[in-house]
Amino acid sequence: MTPFTEFPAPTHGVDEVVRTLRALGGRWPAGDGVGVFNRVYLTVTEAVGRDVLGGGFADREAAVTLDVLFAGRYVAAVRAVDGGGRPPACWRPLFQLRRHPGVRPVQFALSGMNAHIGHDLALAVVDTCRSLGCEPADLEDEFDRVGEVLTGLEERVREELMPGPDLLELADPLTHLVGAWSLERARDAAWAAARGLWALRHLPELRDETVARLDAAVGLVSRCLLTPTR
Repeated sequence: MTPFTEFPAPTHGVDEVVRTLRALGGRWPAGDGVGVFNRVYLTVTEAVGRDVLGGGFADREAAVTLDVLFAGRYVAAVRAVDGGGRPPACWRPLFQLRRHPGVRPVQFALSGMNAHIGHDLALAVVDTCRSLGCEPADLEDEFDRVGEVLTGLEERVREELMPGPDLLELADPLTHLVGAWSLERARDAAWAAARGLWALRHLPELRDETVARLDAAVGLVSRCLLTPTR
């Protein structure tokens, strides 16, 4: 995928994204690292869909457009791998190590969240601005509301996927590895990156170089999160 694919305005809403994620998830066995992330992401998307229906977003069109274009980047990464291609650098560690026996489920989940938030979310904000003809500042409320949903989910992921205290010693490397990653910091960085990329939209060479560097940097963190811990 090129840094700024010309996505069409979404013709389907969050329900279509949910159906796509369910279909993808049905293809992978339990324990597959990409499947672990997919289940987490499906939960997020379902929660966003409930918020949209419940009037949780002031600008429903902006929220749905952001959600659909955001999901589109993850789905494109999956399809690239299915077609024998290479996904963006931020996603490669998860696809390469998806069956590693020394990597635990919580690591797969956080590595996927890091790739999707650190890289895809920033580009999805720009995609949405181009689709709707608005500025990043016009999407800040929707961005923050989605962030609230993600924060609640991160807590759930840590609770459900972290080994229990009877299995996890204080000195276990997993404790320190997982504790080093922060969704809040990843979101803040994604918002700053989106604003910077929007400012560079008329400077394509510099913009694309910035996207490539962002992709590589996020990919490095994703790889560190998948360091075998058992």
